[in-house]
Amino acid sequence: MTDPLAEHVDVCVVGGGQSALALAFHLRRAERRRSGPPLRVLLLDARSHPGGAWQDAWPSLRLFSPAGYSSLPGRLMPRPPGDQPPDADHVVAYLRDYEQRYEVDVRRPVRVTSVERAGDGLRVVTDHGDVLARAVVSATGTWDRPLWPAVPGGGEFRGSVLHVHDYRGPEPFAGRRVLVVGGGNSGAQVAADLLGTAAEVHWVTRRPPRYLPDDVDGRVLFEVATQAVRDRAAGREPRGVGSLGDVVAVPPVRAARDRGDLVAEPMVQRLTAEGARWPDGHDVGLDAVVWATGFRPALAHLRGLGLTWTDGHPLTETPDGSPFAVRSADGVPLWLLGYGDWCGPASATLIGVGRPAAAVAADVVATLDRRPDQQTDR
Repeated sequence: MTDPLAEHVDVCVVGGGQSALALAFHLRRAERRRSGPPLRVLLLDARSHPGGAWQDAWPSLRLFSPAGYSSLPGRLMPRPPGDQPPDADHVVAYLRDYEQRYEVDVRRPVRVTSVERAGDGLRVVTDHGDVLARAVVSATGTWDRPLWPAVPGGGEFRGSVLHVHDYRGPEPFAGRRVLVVGGGNSGAQVAADLLGTAAEVHWVTRRPPRYLPDDVDGRVLFEVATQAVRDRAAGREPRGVGSLGDVVAVPPVRAARDRGDLVAEPMVQRLTAEGARWPDGHDVGLDAVVWATGFRPALAHLRGLGLTWTDGHPLTETPDGSPFAVRSADGVPLWLLGYGDWCGPASATLIGVGRPAAAVAADVVATLDRRPDQQTDR
């Protein structure tokens, strides 16, 4: 069980993954540039161990970029053996080391059930008691809110059904007939993963998959996303990551594609009790369906704040001159970090979260310093 929670803090961060750790680093750096007592910063992580959502990844999953281009601010990720793109276990070990190196105050497992208004601050309600905070940063990511699409016949199918959120490797599907639904990176990678188990794989997408050029990796994606922000700020038409394609040709995907094994089929018309039916009327028997259909921001803990919502998340604003610091537009001391491009370009990635984390930290500290009479008791 976690240690007892502090009742009063300056900044409470909901989440303990990569975005929360990057923010903790920049909050410490920002407070060194200011006068006054140190900030009390507390991270609340629902998981039992460090590593965030990377702990749930399947064994063959690898980053799009080398370790040197997959690092959080302040500490380079060590290169794995063979200098291959890091796998999920390598990332988990790196995040655990990062947390220890910077002595981040993380309490786990602590599940935040709601955030409420409390005077000029906020009350964070958890399963281990309440925390009163002068500022709250929500950094819970998207992994815990998988998107399950509605497909005709979904309730009729008798086989096994899971979301990529719960996919842990190809072994349970060896020799089985599997439908993989989704035209993004997860769909392509899971389909390629299953093809190595003698499974009969049907990979279906709503439109033909668009592969990025083989030499494009996470470094290029980050550069393109960052340039898009600069273009938008300068009044130019931005060229976003989506203009390059949808699927990064990581080695397993590239190999399966080049062999001719990884071939996308049109989206099914409906599921049946025994399989799926395509728009041309032909049926295929199936044993399992894997939905690789994406995620949505995990923000249920903010529903009690009475915020204005738009496009599935609270209405936000950015301070003048800082398009990377995203905060609530409803006048409450709430910031959001790491949920996708609306929280900064590539903010949901290891390499991309550094800049928005720095911007959020600076804006949080500046906001708190404008209210010095409300410093927490030490």
